[in-house]
Order: sequence, then C-alpha cells, then structure tokens
Amino acid sequence: MTEKPAPRDPFREARVASGVLGCEFQGELVPMILRHAEVRATAKDWQTYSSDAPLRVPIPSEEEMRTVRQLPIETDPPLHGEYREIVEPFFKRPKDPEFIARVEALITELLEGMLSRDSIEIVRDFALPLQSRALTYLLNVPEQEADTWIGWGVHVFKDGNDGEVKGAELERYIHAQLDRGEAQPGEDFFSALSQAQFQGRRLTRDEALGFANLTFAGGRDTVIHTVSSVIAYIAEHSEALAYLREDPKRGIHASEEFFRVFMPLTHIGRVCPAGGEIHGVPVQPGGRVSLCWASANHDESVFDAPQEIRLDRKPNPHLAFGFGTHICLGAAHARLIVRVLLEKLAAMVEGIEVISATKHIEREAAYQRWTGYGELLVRVKGKA
Repeated sequence: MTEKPAPRDPFREARVASGVLGCEFQGELVPMILRHAEVRATAKDWQTYSSDAPLRVPIPSEEEMRTVRQLPIETDPPLHGEYREIVEPFFKRPKDPEFIARVEALITELLEGMLSRDSIEIVRDFALPLQSRALTYLLNVPEQEADTWIGWGVHVFKDGNDGEVKGAELERYIHAQLDRGEAQPGEDFFSALSQAQFQGRRLTRDEALGFANLTFAGGRDTVIHTVSSVIAYIAEHSEALAYLREDPKRGIHASEEFFRVFMPLTHIGRVCPAGGEIHGVPVQPGGRVSLCWASANHDESVFDAPQEIRLDRKPNPHLAFGFGTHICLGAAHARLIVRVLLEKLAAMVEGIEVISATKHIEREAAYQRWTGYGELLVRVKGKA
C-alpha cells in the first residue's frame, strides 16, 4: 500500500553526493555519516568509533544537563554487555502477556477518553500520558508516579525550563527513588538498581543514576513524538485505517514503517580516539562523528521510494532503534505501544480531523528537519 510522500529528507543531496555532511555542533565540526551501510558498519566498529564518552554520545552533548555517564549506552564492549544485563529483565517485560494486556487496556482507556471529548491535543494530553503510564508498567513502579513524569513535559531536559535546571530536578528525583529502593527494596527498577551487583560489587550511586537517567532522558520523547506523528498521519490518510481494519496483523509492518519514517532521534555520536578522516572531513583525536539514523532510513540504495510511506513495506531494515551492540533497550516497549495503538485505532476510530498543528523543527546550520509535533489538536470520530 503506497501513500503520499513523507516529510522531506534533508540529507538526500549530501548522501548521494558524498555520503557525509559536515555539521558544526557546539563549535566542533562533526561529520555526519549518512549512508545505510556505512552507518551500520560504524555502529559495529566500537574500537574505531567509541561510545566510551561520558556526556558526549548525544549530539549536542549534555555537559550542562547531567553529571553522570548514561548507562549502558556510554560504554563499549565488554563493559556495555555486562551493564546491559543488569537492566535487561525490565526491558523484556513488553513480551509478557500480562504486560501486553495492561498496555492494551491503557490505550483503550485513553482512546475512550479521546472519543468523549470534542477535541484533544495529542502531544501533551494523549501521547505524554500514554508513554508515562506505560513506563510505570515497564519499571514496575506505582502508576501514580506517571503524574510526576507528566509534569516534566515531553523531554526531561529540553521542555520548559533550561536543561541545567531540569537535569538537576531529574537527578534529585532519581536519588530519592534509589534511597527508597535501598531502605525498602521491592520488585521495581530503582530497587533493582540499588541492590544490583556488578563485577562482584554493588553498583555505585553514579552508576545507578546513569541507568535511570538514560531511561527517562532517552525513553520518553521518542515514543511521544512517534505516537503523535502516527495519529497525524492517520488523520491525513483515512484509507490507512480501512487498510488496517482488514487484517490486524498489518499493524506489524505498518508500525515498522512508521518507525522508519517518523524518526525523532536524528543521530547519535561516537568518539574517534585516534582521529581520522570521513570522506574528506577530518576528525581530530578524541573528536566525534555522527551516525545519522534519519538519513540511513531514507537511503535510496536500500529502500525503494524511501520518501513514500508504505504500510506493507518488507523487508524494512530501518535503523530507528540503532544497530549493533548498542541497539535500543526500549525497542520492544516502543514496538508494543505503536502496534497496539494501530490495532485500537482501527477498531475504535472512524476518522480523525486535524484542527491545528505545529511542527517541531530541528534547526542546525547544515540542515533543518521535522522531528515531530509541538502541538497537534484533533477531533476524533468513533466508529458507529
């Protein structure tokens, strides 16, 4: 099934011409690697392109927003694998039938609430509560904790107050949860971190902070923006709902296509300890390169008509969740949410009308890219 063109790919010209785009971030010239095959190869070559770079893996870097290394993402193998094993049991929960049932009930509840209103703003009144409440299931904490997380906004660093203020607020919250986990350990994420063993010792407080920091900083806005973009697409393409209604299993391929196209995270950084050169762009020792997931997901040598959204696209080797040893821990969680959302929309909704929308644009000197919605006000009609 072929639909109208997706949002513009700002990297196409550079990807075709040279495979790299030099872009300045915080005064540092960072070559963005653009082609699918090269992004995958770079992601696997951790000896040359290291993640052992506290605070510098995100681009722009986050020195002013947090004080701890995010774990396990800002480490290399074999430490990365050892750290990852500590928290993997929580991130495998979306495959459990009971967990799936809770997410299904949550999305049904939120859609019923949507249908009872004349209009709803999707980003903050639907997608933000959805991911916040689902995250309480993932971390096995009381669902009322979501009220606090909703108050942080769409992103814990980049929404509302400046990042330094919000980063300090996040760290105070995590400290309090870890203190509780030490004093009264339970079956929740924070208790697990406070009791975890690593190489024969307890995790340090900074290590525990690093795990929790990544969970909140990297695991909320991406899902929120994807959910909002999916609903906007459905509103503009009513035939998509009819297509999904014919066979609920179609939501599996459709969700993967939405992840490919609606990629909120443009790229991620790696550090080159020895320096080098990327397609003519020099990298100083200790300098960074960028793995541009968003460009790789539109590589015309891999994806036929990449600017089109094809809900039946297969194969679909997108890199929305990264690649290699650092592949996203939260991938199963995100996949479940979007797949269930599509199933419930097809079953419960007749159509969606966009009343107003404000796109969120990532603006850099070398490119501008649409990454989601700042505001999306819609009117929803339920099935008769």
